[in-house]
Amino acid sequence: MTASRGGGTTNGVPCLLMRGGTSKGAYFRAEDLPADAAERDDLLLRIMGSPDPRQIDGIGGAHPLTSKVAVVSPSTSPDSDVDYLFLQLGVAEATVTDRQNCGNLLAGIGPFAVERGLVPAGDDETTVRIRMVNSGSTAVARFPTPGGVVEYAGDTAISGVPGTAAPVVLDFADTAGSTGHGLLPTGNLVDTVDGVEVTCVDNGMPVVVARAADFGLTGYETVEQLKADTALRDRVQSLRLQAAELMGLGDVRDSSVPKTTLVAPPVDGGTICTRTFIPLEPHTSIGVLGAVSVATALLLPGAVGHELAKLPGTSRIDVEHPTGHLQVEVEVDETQTPPRVRRSGVVRTARKLFDGTVFPR
Repeated sequence: MTASRGGGTTNGVPCLLMRGGTSKGAYFRAEDLPADAAERDDLLLRIMGSPDPRQIDGIGGAHPLTSKVAVVSPSTSPDSDVDYLFLQLGVAEATVTDRQNCGNLLAGIGPFAVERGLVPAGDDETTVRIRMVNSGSTAVARFPTPGGVVEYAGDTAISGVPGTAAPVVLDFADTAGSTGHGLLPTGNLVDTVDGVEVTCVDNGMPVVVARAADFGLTGYETVEQLKADTALRDRVQSLRLQAAELMGLGDVRDSSVPKTTLVAPPVDGGTICTRTFIPLEPHTSIGVLGAVSVATALLLPGAVGHELAKLPGTSRIDVEHPTGHLQVEVEVDETQTPPRVRRSGVVRTARKLFDGTVFPR
């Protein structure tokens, strides 16, 4: 590791910038970063250019969706190929948190592992078993590698990303209770917080699901309309702080979880319409694992949003969001108490943007 404090560097830090799903982040090998977490976080903040709302002196994109880091290493688990630690960096705040997964950057982990020689590529397709360090759960990524080279071009389109790219198929295992408090972290299917009914669910991402109508909203507002509603921002913060205590997450004022998702009946042929906050910034779409968690709640009779959803006869749930649709697959065994997640998965895309050396301030 060759970066030093105070603006001076020798050779900088090897980095691969990649779009994963509808997010963008900096991918690093763990060996290229300090082993000490405090030193690592300080370095990453300087690389991203935080704290600064523009991140003008770093590679961050001035938004939570583009101020993300993936740290990858050979797995310490015999059941996985690589370990993936996700870090969410603040934009205007000098914060670094590992209290959540990121299913979007996850889409780039398999290709990154092949690019860095951590996993050998197959002749046509490569499968990478990924241990998500944040939760201890496992994902399996499958993507094309014709001739032993990662193929990024393809004809798969995902909402929120222009153009098309090669598909990355993600299957999840053991994602329920990613924060250690179970699929329904409060122990209840429905709780009441600030006079609003909510379902608190965690199938890879802790999410507070509430009806948009209970906030005086249609659920079809634009991101700009939601941003302009300062009273709504205060209500979302109050709701998530109280819900977090019920979920066993403690004081989350400085954390990006739980997410809050407001739901409404679908309007574009999907299963449900959503508006998500991360944690207070309106999301331009919805996170992968956030969508998986919301979809899981919809499948539970009596949960908030179940009565609004147009559930299909299959395991595929079409989640509408401000910029399109995200399709996830979830199977739940409702005969058990508490319910048990059988499987969940999603198709994403990823693209390498640059591969080189980054120089922190």
